[in-house]
Amino acid sequence: MGLLDGRVAFVTGAARGQGRSHAVRLAREGASIIAIDVAAEVSIDTGYPPATPADLDETVALVAAEGQPILARAVDVRDSDGMDAILAEGIAEFGGRLDVVVANAGIVNWGRFWELSEGQWQTMIDINLTGVWRTLRASAPPMIGAGNGGSIITISSVAGIKSLPGQSHYSASKHGVVGLTKSAAVELGEYGIRVNSIHPWGVATAMALEDPLMEKVFTDHPNYGMSYASALPSLALAEPNDISDGVVYLASDLSRAVTGTQLTIDMGATKV
Repeated sequence: MGLLDGRVAFVTGAARGQGRSHAVRLAREGASIIAIDVAAEVSIDTGYPPATPADLDETVALVAAEGQPILARAVDVRDSDGMDAILAEGIAEFGGRLDVVVANAGIVNWGRFWELSEGQWQTMIDINLTGVWRTLRASAPPMIGAGNGGSIITISSVAGIKSLPGQSHYSASKHGVVGLTKSAAVELGEYGIRVNSIHPWGVATAMALEDPLMEKVFTDHPNYGMSYASALPSLALAEPNDISDGVVYLASDLSRAVTGTQLTIDMGATKV
């Protein structure tokens, strides 16, 4: 018996990396999966390669291999109509309920705050903050209507707790996710819906491993490195599955008394 047998989970940014890991782990615990990813380039300022439709297809195959159904579609979290449509379809297909939401989709790029273009700033906020709000706005009514309670998990960052140099726009977006999460926890509590944020540090995904712009920032500004330390120097990067451990905990009844909290999975980076 899985921790999430019979439940339905909606995961954004599911084509690869953390989002794929979350979808697969939730399926392994018995959840049916509704998954979206833009699966395309969304910012000219981002240094790592974008997810592709083939990546999303691979997520579908991996979830299916866990023996669980999945409905997946290329949808941008800036597209409320697209999210509404796939949620309506998936909820109808999987029994009229929505129990778990993982607002994972996000981007990262680099630059000092006064050198960011308006487009670079706005795209970051539109995806990382407003996209989370759109995800929660689309998900809350069907969760409330189903009357089963549930769990909403937003993926913030260490940068949502301590601001980081070279990432003012990213830090602003991730701090905003924390404020949204806390308000949503209070507003949804009467319906038995818990809302919590997870705060990873470096994770072994394309964002951390395939972005030459990140290396340039630290080469140009070596003093920034002091803000990027952790308390576990022997563990350079977490694996996506490390973050999924926290997602499963918050999604399941193991955390039934937990809401409005910030779960750090960060090798102690918020403490140094």
